[in-house]
Amino acid sequence: MMAATVADAPALAALHAATFPAGERWGPDAIRLMLEMPGAFGLLLPGRGFVLARVAADEAEILTLAVVPQARRQGEGGALLAAAMTQAVVRGATAMFLEVAEGNAAARALYGAAGFAEAGRRRRYYAGGADALVLRRELAAP
Repeated sequence: MMAATVADAPALAALHAATFPAGERWGPDAIRLMLEMPGAFGLLLPGRGFVLARVAADEAEILTLAVVPQARRQGEGGALLAAAMTQAVVRGATAMFLEVAEGNAAARALYGAAGFAEAGRRRRYYAGGADALVLRRELAAP
């Protein structure tokens, strides 16, 4: 696993396109802008997946987590999530949030296994009209 930089934006966009439906894909410009936000960071498993997150004050947020279909169910998503939580703690976060589509059972299972619990709902959040569940988890200092 390695840190993702703005130079990796085209590769991250290709991974995102291989992972998400057409209406939810982020291009290189969107990913570059995310990485340039204050407190943002990315972690990359080349050719397999990545996570983008940010920390503001004592809260962290997963912006996106993508694992290509052929690398799923091999622990890659869990490894990316764990590394993002560790980086968030190092950067001063005590809690982490994320949004997940209500119907995305695989992602919900991943986040549930990592200790995330539902903290809210965003109605019709996604382009297709699906609700997003807002999940939260406390982070412990190392």
